[in-house]
Amino acid sequence: MSTDFASVARAPGVRPRYSSVELLVVLVVFFGLTPFIEDMPRGDLIEALAMSIVLISAMLAVRRRRETLLVGLGLVVPALVSRWLAQLYPHSVPSHIHLAFGLLFVAFVVLHQLRFIIQANSVNAEILCAGLSGYLMLGILWALGYLLVALVSPAAFSFGNSKEKVMGGFDAFYFSFVTLSTVGFGDVTPISKVARTMAVMEAVSGTFYVTVLIARLVAMYSPVKDSSQPPSN
Repeated sequence: MSTDFASVARAPGVRPRYSSVELLVVLVVFFGLTPFIEDMPRGDLIEALAMSIVLISAMLAVRRRRETLLVGLGLVVPALVSRWLAQLYPHSVPSHIHLAFGLLFVAFVVLHQLRFIIQANSVNAEILCAGLSGYLMLGILWALGYLLVALVSPAAFSFGNSKEKVMGGFDAFYFSFVTLSTVGFGDVTPISKVARTMAVMEAVSGTFYVTVLIARLVAMYSPVKDSSQPPSN
């Protein structure tokens, strides 16, 4: 009998073996290492390993039903296999394959985390970590999208006075979270129509996600009115 993710959250004292708490820890460590990875020896290998750990952790955090597990594996396995084939055998697999599958898988994880929060009946550490990890995964989702756009059109983004620079891994990460949080420093500018549209969609999705998250948390904390009591005058 399959166990739904929301039913696990509703059961008092029950905590999944690998949950959003662990996923959030992995994401925080990944974010802390991201600024230094590209400058490390074999930074490309370390980046591939770090991203693989994030994707595997996300898969473990959402694998609560058989259907979810099958869909998740159908997306994450091609992303991981194509990424490591490209890493071990350069030019053997086009880079857009692992970016596309990775993007679809991360989108699947974000939607799953949001659905988990909406279906929960009470607020606990698992719910809060699911909300935070979902928001961070949303930033990774758009970063993969920017890398995919830059791969197809290298001139889709402008980097200040550096006209020859092409969007890299950390650049996409930085631009994504600056846009997601609607800070917008302006040192990285989308040029093409596709890149500009994606930047607008990310800013809107970030605001939408936070709005839904806060509204749901407030609703779970709000007292439920007893319909059997007559209205007071």
